[in-house]
Amino acid sequence: MAQSSTPQSNPVITSTSTAYATQSQKYYALVLLTIVYSFNFIDRQLLSILQEGIKADLGLSDGQLGLLTGFSFALFYVLAGIPIAKWADSGNRRNIISIALFVWSFMTAISGFVQNYFQLLLARIGVGVGEAGCSPPSHSIISDIFPREARAGAIGFYSTGVNIGILFGFLLGGWLNEVFGWRTAFLVVGAPGIILAIVVRFTLKEPIRGLSENKVTAQEAAPSFKQTLKLLLSRSSFVHLAIGSALTAFVSYGFVNWAASFMIRSYGISTTELGAWLALIIGVGGAVGVFGGGVLADKLAKKDPRWYAWLPALAAFIGLPFLVLFCLADDKHMALSSLVIPAMMGNLFLGCVVATTHSLVGLKMRAMSSAIFFLIINIIGLGLGPSSIGLLSDFLAPTYGADSLRYAMLYILPIVSFWSVCHFIYGARSLKEDLENAPE
Repeated sequence: MAQSSTPQSNPVITSTSTAYATQSQKYYALVLLTIVYSFNFIDRQLLSILQEGIKADLGLSDGQLGLLTGFSFALFYVLAGIPIAKWADSGNRRNIISIALFVWSFMTAISGFVQNYFQLLLARIGVGVGEAGCSPPSHSIISDIFPREARAGAIGFYSTGVNIGILFGFLLGGWLNEVFGWRTAFLVVGAPGIILAIVVRFTLKEPIRGLSENKVTAQEAAPSFKQTLKLLLSRSSFVHLAIGSALTAFVSYGFVNWAASFMIRSYGISTTELGAWLALIIGVGGAVGVFGGGVLADKLAKKDPRWYAWLPALAAFIGLPFLVLFCLADDKHMALSSLVIPAMMGNLFLGCVVATTHSLVGLKMRAMSSAIFFLIINIIGLGLGPSSIGLLSDFLAPTYGADSLRYAMLYILPIVSFWSVCHFIYGARSLKEDLENAPE
């Protein structure tokens, strides 16, 4: 690692690091981190395809299921995320990712042994704590090895891990549940992550901080949570982009977590068939949307950086009428077809907003800024999305019976989606100025 000859905080790198000196090293790291992120979402979303069997075996309500996939998971995810991000802004990010991957994979595997709701709740909390150590250090590494003009595309590629994870979670989870039961599904899906944690530890290189900007930070302590939060909240663009993202995540988590139960109850579809369809639609379609969105945003932003906000607004607006159609569909084919567009548009914001957030802060604030961003979207999106739909479904059950879940989604998701569009548009207004005033 190059050393500074002056006391400046951001000296220029004067020697070449052997790590990430070639494009192949950069793309190996990006692909490996994307695989790790896909395991993150395989383990996170597995419960949604298994929850009808779990509900029957453990005697749970929709409200309890919503808390398992939503608020309780999100609460501990965000509580663990801040100290882990603080560690990642000054410690070895590769080691943090490896440890986190081991923890959440182990907790997923032991979910197959639970005997009651409380034990499953504790296991899900463990998964949430482990998964909190994935994205902040991963985003920080990616921003250190890819320059600003390619960063949204790189983070968009990384974010396809969400959809790859959903793809395999639905596909593998649906088949394992049908053939072996939900307990075996947890065991089989959790175990490979433990092996992957070893691969990460011994093959991923820790990059120099500031490498992509040809700068290296001095060795002083990273800025605190309070300092990073104060900077972000002083940027109107970030506030609106974060709220818009959180509301979009509310919609995405809402329909992803309840789509399987809705289809099973309303159309009597098997978990094997449903898993295959949802894997194709949400997994493949969503991956195309999030990666394509990041690449497109990088191209459009060369002319005007406000496209990092306009593109997520456009995506949410396009997906809105199809959400309504999904909820009101008369048969499974119409419901599945109408889900394609919302699935493609649902996570498009990730590459755009995470890359923009990193451009708004200093080099040693990147992991913490990601943690703050995910704190916001997970409290609102993951914490409230599935839970509110589950609780409203319980409330509507005396009136609508088996269709209570259909109307719970219909009453909530379109309104929240339109609300998100407004925040993305407001965020674009001050984005140029905020980027120009960003610290070194």
